[in-house]
Amino acid sequence: MPAFPIIDSHVHLWDPGRIPLRWGVEAPAINVPHLIPEYDAALAAVAVEAMVFLECDVAAGRHIDEAAMATEIATTEPRLQAIVAHAPLEKGEAVAEDLDALARFPLVRGVRRLLQNEPDIQAVLDDDFIAGLNLLPRNNLHFEICIFHHQLGAIVDLVRRLPNVTFMLDHIAKPPIKTHGLEPWRTRIAELAALPNLMCKMSGLITEADHAAWQPADLRPYIDHVVDTFGFDRLVFGSDWPVLTLAGGLPQWVTILDEALAGASDDELRYFWVENAQAFYRLGES
Repeated sequence: MPAFPIIDSHVHLWDPGRIPLRWGVEAPAINVPHLIPEYDAALAAVAVEAMVFLECDVAAGRHIDEAAMATEIATTEPRLQAIVAHAPLEKGEAVAEDLDALARFPLVRGVRRLLQNEPDIQAVLDDDFIAGLNLLPRNNLHFEICIFHHQLGAIVDLVRRLPNVTFMLDHIAKPPIKTHGLEPWRTRIAELAALPNLMCKMSGLITEADHAAWQPADLRPYIDHVVDTFGFDRLVFGSDWPVLTLAGGLPQWVTILDEALAGASDDELRYFWVENAQAFYRLGES
């Protein structure tokens, strides 16, 4: 385990009885309340000093309610210091109404509009989506990218076209770990890493592996590549709890990374586990 408390930059909290999940019926094992008590139980020996709430793909039209729920949780949970909320950026400039509503919540730092299930990822290059993204800097918000590896080509184009927008790539773009595929994911990740307006989140790897048979060694080529391309100053840690419980445990994931990064300096480890997330998500700001 790291020798200091860490920041978890990717925590989902949900109560399907209060706000249904759009995908809940497809994953009955986790379609039950997952809130702070359950998270604390999952941590075991892992010490977390702060966390970032990530939108959970709730039922259509409930994203403002979700941001309100996360804000409510933060009133009694001091570790919850930032929120990444959903915003329907495909609405173009009309998404300003949603962004104004989200601005009422002081912990909102960015937005995510899930792209991984889009049948045509090229739609992110449409005028409306671009217009929605261009509203983010004036609201001091970033965009969180959640895609699968085969969608990376359009994302490289998107990030390159919008140097004024800040991006965070979730789950290292969900590479094909189950089949041990590296290309073209490896090349596209290097292309993204060359763009200065994007950071990368080390999260979600074990759920892209074979849930029943994965081994830590299966993850190492992917971990090593993002470290080599992004460097320790542009990577953050995320658990993706409770989604990761479909394939493993939170302490298990922390241990895998702790071992994989054993050769890093103390400063590099603090950047990865704490300081990059602290700066990117502006933790501790009112």
